[in-house]
Amino acid sequence: MSELGTTPATVGVLGGGRMGAGIAQVFAAAGSAVSVLESDDAAADVARDRVLTGLRRAAERGKLDGEPEAVLERVRLITDPVALEAGTELVVEAVPERAELKVAVLTAAERAVGEDAVLASNTSSLSIGELAAALARPANFLGMHFFNPVPASALVEVVVGGQTSDRTMQRVLGWVGALGKEKVVVRDSPGFATSRLGVLLGLEAIRMLEEEVADAESIDRAMELGYRHPMGPLRSTDLVGLDVRLAIAEYLHRTLGDRFAPPRLLRDKVAAGELGRKSGKGFYRWD
Repeated sequence: MSELGTTPATVGVLGGGRMGAGIAQVFAAAGSAVSVLESDDAAADVARDRVLTGLRRAAERGKLDGEPEAVLERVRLITDPVALEAGTELVVEAVPERAELKVAVLTAAERAVGEDAVLASNTSSLSIGELAAALARPANFLGMHFFNPVPASALVEVVVGGQTSDRTMQRVLGWVGALGKEKVVVRDSPGFATSRLGVLLGLEAIRMLEEEVADAESIDRAMELGYRHPMGPLRSTDLVGLDVRLAIAEYLHRTLGDRFAPPRLLRDKVAAGELGRKSGKGFYRWD
């Protein structure tokens, strides 16, 4: 059992994509032993490379204690949830925003770990209550919404479900603090606080671009210089991924109404494979 004010001794991360690799990196850098679950050996190798690349970048910026390769030794890649250690204290799910996929990996992980383990979802919008309904121990479950890029982001949004116990919340708040990140606690609601506001701003910026109010650079610079946003809404959408933003907008449209209706331009770009930085082109071109 981890001490108060320290990170968990053992952490499982379900998914080794950009977010999962970042979550694994920050816990490993803080001293946790981390198991990253991927679908197969090839995906596991890619996830390992992502974590190592992130550790090397952190070392270059003077943000890592120890050598990247030494920290990487705390990270192991697995392809079956059964391989999660029974004593794992925290499991963070970081697979794509599809409820059925999240439920599948969370329920498999819950069966593999001990009864005291905390399970968390990195979902940016899906209902914590609906995901919890599939679990045997919903009191041990909540949302831990990290932000991209995880190592550089200062915030974790902690989303408390209707059945989340106070003990689970307090354990997670302590772990977030031990990572050196700030936390905000929000009640389970569609889009929580950050996605709901961020998506709404992003969608309006896309509509403005669609209506030729201004070009992408001008819209972003207006928010950066006029409102001191560190990044404009269109560049931020490119960073998050247009497909991810579209999926969140569609969910919020269904649950909260027409103000979250995705603009045609967003749908067209996703259909064309223009997904932002990860595809090389979105509202901007990326090297």
